[in-house]
Amino acid sequence: MTPLSPEARANVHLIDHPLVQHKLTLMRNKTASTNSFRRLLNELSSLMAYEVTRDMATQDVEIETPLEKMTGTAIDGKKLVFVSILRAGNGILDGVLSVVPGARVGHIGLYRDPATLQAVEYYFKMPKNMEERDIIVVDPMLATGNSAAAAVTRLKVCKPKSIKFLCLLTAPEGIEAMHKAHPDVPIYTAAIDRELNDHGYILPGLGDAGDRIFGTQ
Repeated sequence: MTPLSPEARANVHLIDHPLVQHKLTLMRNKTASTNSFRRLLNELSSLMAYEVTRDMATQDVEIETPLEKMTGTAIDGKKLVFVSILRAGNGILDGVLSVVPGARVGHIGLYRDPATLQAVEYYFKMPKNMEERDIIVVDPMLATGNSAAAAVTRLKVCKPKSIKFLCLLTAPEGIEAMHKAHPDVPIYTAAIDRELNDHGYILPGLGDAGDRIFGTQ
């Protein structure tokens, strides 16, 4: 296993709920159909959304129950932006939006150069007034970390209030790369796998998430 520095590890929030781990195991299985993979990803994303939004700011609101008036607690989902790293990040959106339906959505298109493994941007579209918003970047895999780091660098130009990164799987190399580039951005994940192979894929991993989501294997 590739060693992970204590400083980088401290920046990772491992979501180890039994239901999360169960669904991730089912997704890893190479015999899982495209339909099953999508359904499991939707369910898993919903569960993980509860953890990544645990510290969201709330405010007191006055409401009236069928019996009396009271002061309740509410969040302003419109201040939250889920940013999908295309294309695989879109597989996570339905699940997280089912938990925070009022959230805005941004997209950033990046592809990994097969020779250099570096991220190249081809699309960027965000909601207005980003300086007022909290961002959660979503992508199933944090492998080399190049795409994630490039996405966060681009998003910081928008001067958001905060940025978090949510993924299903990570590798030590990706965590180290993200920590080196953006030590202020916490990573939320369901697993830290062993290492990357020579092609930059996570081992044991679950294969190419985009191909498995969209059936393009």
